[in-house]
Amino acid sequence: MLKILTALFTMIPNSYGEDLRVIDAHTHTNFTGELEETSKIPDTEEEFKKEMKEANVVAAISHASRSGKVPYRSLKHLNIFQCFGVGDKIDLKKIDAGLKKKDYQCIKIYLGYVRRFAYDKAYSPVYRLAKKYSVPVVFHTGDTYSKSGMLKYADPITIDEVAVKNSDVKFVIAHLGNPWINTAAEVTYKNDNVYVEASALLIGDLSKVAPDKLEEYAIKQIRWAFGYIENPEKFMFGTDWPLVKIPDYLEIYKKAIPEEHWKAVFHDNAVKVFNLKDDLKL
Repeated sequence: MLKILTALFTMIPNSYGEDLRVIDAHTHTNFTGELEETSKIPDTEEEFKKEMKEANVVAAISHASRSGKVPYRSLKHLNIFQCFGVGDKIDLKKIDAGLKKKDYQCIKIYLGYVRRFAYDKAYSPVYRLAKKYSVPVVFHTGDTYSKSGMLKYADPITIDEVAVKNSDVKFVIAHLGNPWINTAAEVTYKNDNVYVEASALLIGDLSKVAPDKLEEYAIKQIRWAFGYIENPEKFMFGTDWPLVKIPDYLEIYKKAIPEEHWKAVFHDNAVKVFNLKDDLKL
């Protein structure tokens, strides 16, 4: 049920320019000191801060590992806010404590990596904690970076049931469900409490990717989903750094999103979804 908005993609003069403030809703800040295997980006705090500056990223959401092996380290002084990564073993006490102390601003569930569907009863108490602390739940959806992942668990259609049964919790579909982009768009369109970001549709060094491939597999996909969802307040910017450089991915988004919606998509929506208004250090 797609209502056609004839003015949706009407381009208007841009007043943002270099003053456009950006929030990256999907990053990983393990800062291992190594080169990321695919992108060859240095996984360091220095590189991350450099790319933030280049892209005028004023804040970021970092998704903690589901393994729990990387110890928590506050990065709020950098305006980096973290999601608790839920693994195979669900430690409700640890999640509760982390949310209570505001170490975490969100919860991340790794569908496909963890072999449970989004509606598995094991996640019910996790959703209750999200409601208790008014934080969103972010789902990995679509392709898994690991060959051991199981795709049947990562189909975003399963989030529809969760959204209906937990209507007072905000949910975020990561990666636009890629390759189930149509499904992710429909689940977001249908449910008032579901949001989406389109991180990592392509990864690696995008400067070496042919323009027609960038258009076909990233720009066109984001443009279509944004139009289908119809509500500019449901879409956020995300990269999945260090799998891709932030400035490069920002340019992909800019080509896909009408300029009149840049402020919402690149900044304001993340502030609302992740409740950042009182925490951002400007």
